[in-house]
Amino acid sequence: MSSDAQVTFLTQEAYDRLAAELEHLSTTGREEIAKRIESAREEGDLKENGGYHAAKDEQGKQEARIRTLQQLLKNAKVGVAPQSTGVVEPGTVVTALVAGGEEVFLLGNREIAVDSELDVYSEASPLGAAIIGMREGDKGSYTAPNGREIPVEVVKVETYSGQ
Repeated sequence: MSSDAQVTFLTQEAYDRLAAELEHLSTTGREEIAKRIESAREEGDLKENGGYHAAKDEQGKQEARIRTLQQLLKNAKVGVAPQSTGVVEPGTVVTALVAGGEEVFLLGNREIAVDSELDVYSEASPLGAAIIGMREGDKGSYTAPNGREIPVEVVKVETYSGQ
């Protein structure tokens, strides 16, 4: 896999929001979890201590989110959404006929469209990988996880406006 496949387009707003979340989780969030674990530990027997196990589970999830954010921000390409030239690329809104039904979605990372109604497909997903670089009117197909070949036609490619 090339390093280009791991680069993720993010708007400046999305980057700033994720950086702030990472900062919070890495500092205050870790302190809060540590206090909850210590408080639960003081309750006694850890084998039957539900509060302790819940806090440890939450700590694991939080650490996984921290690693995800670090990786995402490290490999992010920050900027404005690319102006549509009719070519499917990360950060564009695509209208496509997928298996005969029309779908409108953003190609990129779900973190970009956190406040949007748009569906988001990663460029690494089977659909995303199949249509990246296609132009309006191009037809192709991709293999779904269940092994079925799914036809796809790119109808329209637009600039992502943030909604």
